Amino acid sequence: MSSPVPAGAEARAAHRKAIGLSISAAVGGFLFGFDSSVINGAVEAIEGQFDLSSTVTGFVVAVALLGCALGAWGAGRLADRWGRLRTMVLGAGLFLVSSVLSAIAWSALDLSIWRFMAGVGIGIASVIAPAYIAEIAPASIRGTLGSLQQLAITVGIFAALLSDQLLAEAAGGAANELWLGWEAWRWMFLVGVVPALIYGLLALRMPESPRYLVAKGREDEAKEILDSVLGPDEGVGDRIAEIRDSIRQDEKNAEQGTLRGNGFLGLKSIVWVGILLAIFQQFVGINVIFYYSTTLWQAVGFDESQAFLVSTITSVTNILVTFIAIALIDKVGRRPLLLIGSAGMAVSLLTMAAVFTQGTTTVDAAGESTLSLADPWATIALVGANAFVVFFGATWGPLMWVMLGEMFPNRIRAAALGLAAAVNWLANFTITLTFPPMLANLGPAVPYGMYGFFAVLSFFFVWFKVSETKGKELEDMTEDVRRRA
Repeated sequence: MSSPVPAGAEARAAHRKAIGLSISAAVGGFLFGFDSSVINGAVEAIEGQFDLSSTVTGFVVAVALLGCALGAWGAGRLADRWGRLRTMVLGAGLFLVSSVLSAIAWSALDLSIWRFMAGVGIGIASVIAPAYIAEIAPASIRGTLGSLQQLAITVGIFAALLSDQLLAEAAGGAANELWLGWEAWRWMFLVGVVPALIYGLLALRMPESPRYLVAKGREDEAKEILDSVLGPDEGVGDRIAEIRDSIRQDEKNAEQGTLRGNGFLGLKSIVWVGILLAIFQQFVGINVIFYYSTTLWQAVGFDESQAFLVSTITSVTNILVTFIAIALIDKVGRRPLLLIGSAGMAVSLLTMAAVFTQGTTTVDAAGESTLSLADPWATIALVGANAFVVFFGATWGPLMWVMLGEMFPNRIRAAALGLAAAVNWLANFTITLTFPPMLANLGPAVPYGMYGFFAVLSFFFVWFKVSETKGKELEDMTEDVRRRA
């Protein structure tokens, strides 16, 4: 009788292949992070180039998030029809084309269209990567490999910020000409062609998801792929049978094959769990830190150079703490880490909100108000912000994507993940648009108090509604999900 845990050289080689495929799929996360931050270095130059109002500028920045929501919503259905890999190639192609067209944009209108197109490609990548990784990875290391998505996102954010800075410095400013008569901000967008090409070429060389192949009746191909990523002692034949049986069971009952159920608004309860995970991940305000951190720190009295330095330190911190999640997710489990993250974020955010009430507001001749923090409040605010990033990056950042890749039954996984990811992008869009007016009219204490409140709510949501998926095969979770749906 074979051991359930693969051992020996062949098993190690198989796991190395699973790791390699997961890294390739996670390049979609790099595009996700890169697109999220590449606009930051170009905002002021674009505003000056096209003579835009702050409202229009804000829309140009945020419109990509609407594209992301559309791409995420449609990706699940495309993945079920075309396969995971063809859908990856589509996402890479959209991002590549939009990077070129954004670089040659001649107005705010067409730039918004190309940014929306980029968002569609990123939304597709944000869904397909965690779904593919969950379906290709051995159960014993699936959480670790799923965390690579978030690590790739954080590296993409840092890469975008770094490339923006290097290009702006080379030109003496983002609005200045650099090469071929093009301004530096145009080259910032054009850099996105490189990761898009890499992602597309990798997708063309990767094997298709075994679960998709079984669903299409291509079991010999699925068995060959599972042999290559699980090893000879993992019981590949049994795994194929489990996948086949779970898909057949879902097909017997059409209701089980849709997102519809007896839950709120006619959706299955498990779908709502995924949707709320996606909402809470954004409503704690994490992207305020990455989109508006420089604005925030200048608003509380830091000069521009200090604000940029703090933002850079925060982005590096975000990368480093993701390794904590990678190390612990398959040892500690998903649910305990989510609870720890919620508690830590709540304390950090509420501390920041309290600190911001201790500042002194001054109004300059132009009517602009500035909140200044004296010591020790400024130091406490910095510690609180970075503690928030640590707790998020080590828990909710990667774990939401891992959970969304694992928690749904086979028949609805891609579609349900797509819906939850679309909601995640819409929540991101909401936070992105509402923070600037809240900061200007209410000060930083109110929005950060609100984000802290959502962190508290997320703790109780996980406690009462989220089940552990550590170490379970995706097929083993289907029956549990069916009973709860």
